[in-house]
Amino acid sequence: MRRALHFAIGLIFGLGLVLSGMSNPAKVLNFLDLAALPTGGWDPSLAFVLGGAVIIGLIGFQTIPRWRHPLLADHFALPTATRIDRRLLIGPAIFGIGWGLAGFCPGPALVALGTGSTEAALLSVAMLAGMAAGRLAAR
Repeated sequence: MRRALHFAIGLIFGLGLVLSGMSNPAKVLNFLDLAALPTGGWDPSLAFVLGGAVIIGLIGFQTIPRWRHPLLADHFALPTATRIDRRLLIGPAIFGIGWGLAGFCPGPALVALGTGSTEAALLSVAMLAGMAAGRLAAR
């Protein structure tokens, strides 16, 4: 039953990415193109998607302490680190550079794989290689 629920949640997430256009790298790149502001070519829609995600996250982190356990797991896996270190700065910087260059982050890249996108396939291979390299470097 858990796998079916996880699948349904992933399906809803993927559908949201498709409906919002976030599985299209041009949409993301048009948001990042601030030089297009004067011509009206800048696309602010990603800001609304990100804002919605932040609001949902804030609500979740406010309500989690009241729950005994998650609905689909035995215990919570919440971050415990409180220190800003080199890994915390470098990881997101690499993620952001990759997102800005490719127009994909992991979720939309996987959704775009379903469309047969060559770019999404290349990014997914590079993403897996980067995760493997990161694990090796952490050791």
